[in-house]
Order: sequence, then structure tokens, then C-alpha cells
Amino acid sequence: MRSCWSLKFVSYLIGVLICYFPTKVQAQYSLPNEIPVGNKALDLPPYLFPINPGSTNFLAGTMGELRSTHFHAGIDVRTNSMIGAPVLATQQGYISRIIVGAYGYGHAVIITHPDGNSSLYGHLDKFKGPVSAHVLNEHYARKSFDLDLNFTPDQFPVQRGDTIGLSGNTGGSAGPHLHFEIRDSNNFALNPLAFGFNEIKDVLPPFAIKLALTTMDINSRINDRFGRFEFNLVKSGNGYILPNPIFANGKIGIELLAHDRIDRSQFRCGINYIELLADSTSIFTQEINQINFEESYDITAHMDFKSLKTRGLRFNKLYVSDGNPLSLFKNVKNQGIVTIHDGLNKIQIRLRDFSGNETSVKFSLKKDPLTNQVSFLETPVKPIDFDLQENTMTIHSKVCPSKKTTAQVFSKGTTQELEAAYSGLTKNVFLLDVRKTIPDSIRTCSGQLQFQYKGRIPSGTDYNFYSDWFDVEFKKGNLYDSILLHTNYELAGKQERFTIGNLLTPMHQKIKVTLKPKLSYPLPEKTSAYHLEGKRYEYLGGQWVNGKIEFETHELGDFTLATDTIPPSIRRIYCTKNSARFRIGDNLSGISSFEANINGEWLLMIYDYKTGIIQSERQDKAKLLKGKFELKVTDRSGNQRVYQQVIL
Repeated sequence: MRSCWSLKFVSYLIGVLICYFPTKVQAQYSLPNEIPVGNKALDLPPYLFPINPGSTNFLAGTMGELRSTHFHAGIDVRTNSMIGAPVLATQQGYISRIIVGAYGYGHAVIITHPDGNSSLYGHLDKFKGPVSAHVLNEHYARKSFDLDLNFTPDQFPVQRGDTIGLSGNTGGSAGPHLHFEIRDSNNFALNPLAFGFNEIKDVLPPFAIKLALTTMDINSRINDRFGRFEFNLVKSGNGYILPNPIFANGKIGIELLAHDRIDRSQFRCGINYIELLADSTSIFTQEINQINFEESYDITAHMDFKSLKTRGLRFNKLYVSDGNPLSLFKNVKNQGIVTIHDGLNKIQIRLRDFSGNETSVKFSLKKDPLTNQVSFLETPVKPIDFDLQENTMTIHSKVCPSKKTTAQVFSKGTTQELEAAYSGLTKNVFLLDVRKTIPDSIRTCSGQLQFQYKGRIPSGTDYNFYSDWFDVEFKKGNLYDSILLHTNYELAGKQERFTIGNLLTPMHQKIKVTLKPKLSYPLPEKTSAYHLEGKRYEYLGGQWVNGKIEFETHELGDFTLATDTIPPSIRRIYCTKNSARFRIGDNLSGISSFEANINGEWLLMIYDYKTGIIQSERQDKAKLLKGKFELKVTDRSGNQRVYQQVIL
């Protein structure tokens, strides 16, 4: 869980695990003592709630929530912070797949049902029933903790209400709960609450926190200024308002920070329906009744990415930005962008959760003529600074003693004078359309900005970028929209830093990068590429070819090379004849693999990456761990640590 549990773990794994499960399920099969599945209607009982059916249950997450890298595809059922609640099959069918892993859904069961749907139960602690022994035997037969097992209809049939597992906290879970999904035969996630579960009570409407208004072109303004501006909403009756009109001009995009509330739950959940109306005319509707997993990662184009990356806030765009491929929008006019007309522009946002609880946000935008004199401009922190929003660069410069209001823009050997778009008592603001001019530098009386822009990278075609520092392969569709590519190379001591674009630019798909290091790396087999975000190193790996290293990345920003020669750590918690338990970790590249044996025989170790805990599970519970125990842990750079002990 993410928004409700504030989960943070390796984002690229999520993108993979979202599409981890089959794109089709087997819809036609026969179960013992059940009617055969054909084209005729099935007489099936209602779907059963998987935790404590018949009793009131509580949720920590709902379908459609904005997670950092995907739409939440199911519901998260609370288990009172406890592990071990019985998890029941929601409908008759057969266990068609089981996946065991340290990340994503952790221990997960997928059941295929006679109606063509399938249900998924994630983050389980244990499997129950005949499949449990089969999974354990498969661990030992394959000598692997990670499993991905598929089954035929006659192997593990289940009846509605059968206990198929115990709830847990495995995989990418930040607290004990059950993640529950229902998918159709096309592998689209359906809202489980649509199946009539009376165990969930919800009479609370969604709640709104903030609005963000964004100028959509160089001639647009909000309170006489260009950019993106946030406003705190005020509760008024059953809805929310901005008490005073916002002055605006041109084309304006609207974003909303809002959540749903579930009865007796402190968690912030998702909103199914959002509609934007301008002067009572609907211009944008977002409705999430199902989720296409092939689109889910594209959520990064649907939020304000800068707010997400820098503050962890998930603002929902109420307009369709360029390159946004999501199909959950309806009745969209002019991309949902508001064009300000004379007089008062009355805006309303309708919010409705799946239970039908509604609330609204109301405010007004009042047209204000463009002006080059703005009374309230913040005093600049730096003498000269800039920001880039879509195709417009905003340059902030302290007012000159001479009151000069022009800047010089240098581009490809030419110079142009740029007049300030507007000024205040302490600051001049210049706006530059980078589609027309890509600057090498900009100078005002307060200082000079130097840029390393190498051109515009198109999103709709393949484009190969070459430089002395690195090469980048952009394939068609890697980007949501064309970008202005900033590059740089720095050498600080013994660390090289390669800059490729801006971290705050969302990516649609991975790009291929080839770094050309200037330093010598004596141990290339232990030297890998890393993405830098603050002080955090994210391992990317890479393959060395003729002194260069090639890798793929789903993020832009800063990259470096680092050599990892330190083996992983192994800390013994206990190691007895009944069980072995350790905490493992690594200082840089991360854990790649682990393996334990007792007297040379492979021993299953269950791994929880969140805590670093690794625990043994014997195949034969009557057979004690006696003799020579050995645990090997290897990191991604090939460094290995070995722990040995004789268990008496």
C-alpha cells in the first residue's frame, strides 16, 4: 500500500509487478460436482468478503488511489495490525497461480472463477490447504525462495469460503493487511466494492485540501503572474470553497489535492469520480471503474510530478496534459483547460466516491487584464534564477539600480534583447518560449545563467543523442512529451557525475544510456551505474563494453559510477536446531541472492526486504537443524559473506 500506508520502496520493481499477473485467465473449465462453464448464464452465489465475512470490516486503501507509480488496483483490508487472519476464497474456482517473492504482492494467490473473473490475495503470511505443502515442496525442488507457479483447473479446486491463506505483511507492505483484487478475463482490475460487500460501511464524502492553478501558455496569468500556484480550500457547509475570486487571464489548468474517507479509518483513500465544470458546463470527467494494467504506470503523467517528487503530494490534474495516454477520461473539452472570459468564471469540481457520497469544490476566476507592473512579487532569494514549465522558461532577476528591465539571451552565436514580462519592487520576471529559442546563457544586470541544453528531444520518433560524456537512445514513446535536454559532466574528487535531463521530468518508458567515464575503474566487474537522488544511490547495474557502461533507466537526472567491494552484512539473531533467523543487508549495491544449507542440503530461507530478516523453514518439520549450518549472502556486485555454525 502506498498512499494509505505511505509505503516507499524501489519504484522500478512496482512497474514490473503491476503487470506481473496473466493478461488472460482460463474462463472455461469444469469443477468437481459443479456445472460446466459454457456460454449460458451461471447460477453462482454472491462473492464472499475474504476477511471475517458478515462482520464489519475496515479499509486502509481503495481502488483507484493515486500511488507514486501506479493506480491502486484493489482494496486493502485492515487486519487490526495483526498477522494470521484467515483469508477466504471469495468465489468457487481453482487456484490458477501462486507467486512468492520479497517484493510487490509478496506471497500471493490467484483464483480463477467460473464466470471468467479472477481474484488476487496479496501480502499473505502463509498459504493454507493442499496447495501449501505443494508450494513448500516446490521451494525445495527448485531450490529457490522466489516462485511463480501455474496450475490447471483440476489441481487445486476451491469452494467459496475455503481458507486459502493467512493474512500477513509480505512483499511491499508497510503494515499487516490483505490486498484484494478482482480482475476480469481481459486482466482489467474491477472495483471489489462493486460486488456488493456489506461488510464495508462508508457514509463519509471525499474531502478536498488544496487547489493548484497553472498557466498553460506564455500569455496566461494567475494573479498577474506566470507559473503554478496553490490555494488552501476552506470548508463551507457540505463542500469547499475559495472565499475570494482568483484573478486570471488566458488558459488555466486546474489540479486538486483531495482524498476519500472510509468510516472509522484514518487513512486517505482514492476518489472514483471527479468532474470539472466551468460556468455549469462539464469540460472534464475522470471516472475509475476499472484499471487497465497496461496504462497504470502512466499515472506519472496524470499528477504534478514536481510536487510528487519534492513533497510527496499527489495533485490530480483535472486536464489532459500533452502526451497523457490514459483512457479514464470522459467528455473532455479543450483538454479540460479553462479559457478565461470577461467577467466571473464560475468553477465547480464534483467529487463522488464509489458509495455515492458526494462533495464539491467551488471558486471563481475573474479576468484581469495583462499588466507589466505587479504589486506583490516575492523578493528573490538569488540575484538571478530560473524555472522551466512546459515550453516556457521563467527567469527571476533582482531589480537593477538603473531600473533596466531587459535581459540578453545568447543562443547559437546570436543575441536578443528580452523585455521583462512583468516587474515588482524587487524583481523582474522574464518569459522565454524555448520552442523558439534555446538559450546558451541569459544575462541581466544581476548576473548570468549558463545552460547546457543540447536541443529538443521529440517524443514521437526515435532519437539518438551522442556526446563526449554519454550516449542516450530515446525510442518512440519513451517520453510523454518533447523535452529540452539538459546535460552536464562534473568530476568532484574521485566521483564522476553525469547529468541527463531533469529528475522532475516523468518518463513513460525506460531509455538506454551509455556512459563514457573519464576515470579509470580497476574493478569493472564490481563497478556499476547508480542514479543519484539527493544522498540516495539507486542501483542500476550495467554492462561494460570497451571501457563504456550500458544500462537502462526509467528516470532522468544525475548518474554516477561506484565500486562496491564490501560484502553484505549478516547478523545472527538466533540459530538453533529448531530455526535459524538472521538480519542481512548491504551498504551499496544491495542484496542479490542468499542461500543456506544444513550438512550440504539446501534449506529454505524466507526473506523480508523491509526488515532485512531472513528465516528458515524446514521441509520436514520433524527433522531438526543439527550439524553444519552455512548461510551465503551475495550482493549485486558479486561480493559474498558466509556465516557458518555447527548446531548441536
